[in-house]
Amino acid sequence: MDVSQRYRASWEGYWRETSDAPGEAIWDADPSLCAVPHSELMLPYADATLPVADLGCGNGTQTRYLATRFARAVGVDLSHAAIGHARRADPAGAAEFEQLDLVDGVAVRALRDRLGDTNVYMRAVIHQSEPQDRAAVAEAVATLLGARGRAFVAELTSASKAVLQQAVTGPGGPPEKLRRVFAHGLKPAGATDEEVPELLRAAGLTILASGDTALPQTEHLPDGTRIDLPARWFVLARA
Repeated sequence: MDVSQRYRASWEGYWRETSDAPGEAIWDADPSLCAVPHSELMLPYADATLPVADLGCGNGTQTRYLATRFARAVGVDLSHAAIGHARRADPAGAAEFEQLDLVDGVAVRALRDRLGDTNVYMRAVIHQSEPQDRAAVAEAVATLLGARGRAFVAELTSASKAVLQQAVTGPGGPPEKLRRVFAHGLKPAGATDEEVPELLRAAGLTILASGDTALPQTEHLPDGTRIDLPARWFVLARA
């Protein structure tokens, strides 16, 4: 099974029209706001001598930080254009990057076979996946973990919709970076609050720890307030 052609084209189009400039993508926050605190939540449960796979890595900003905390870091993304951004931003080769459709179970298992038991970092992927693909994304996490890997998953909650609505209805309409997301047919905050933990458990994952957080964006409201989207985080292992 693969993602739909429409969904694939949306992401390719988005990343092709995004420059290499840091923060140009609305979710491309500095690692100090994302991968740094997320690693502190994950590492008490994880074996850092195992690799880490950053699922939905985009331009690789978080992956490059994860490479400083784990023995090996591999960023994967559906979009070939995103992987191009990631490789250009990492000329020293601190991390590895490859195109991967998380819904393609055969490809996910092949990555697992190459890496062995793997830690997983996944930030805001389930919520924007198409409804029919969300279970497969959760199953990809479980496949990669094997017996010893641990996962950190953060997903937007329904409260983020109110924040996005506030941004959209400002005097000038949606901020430019958010407007580009909508222009490509991408739909943030699509999953319900109950759906995410249910999908994770159905994939054979056990929740070791969880909590509330916010995912900082690189865009601001008209009053200058940074857009921080309410989210829930989970540290997971195979059941």
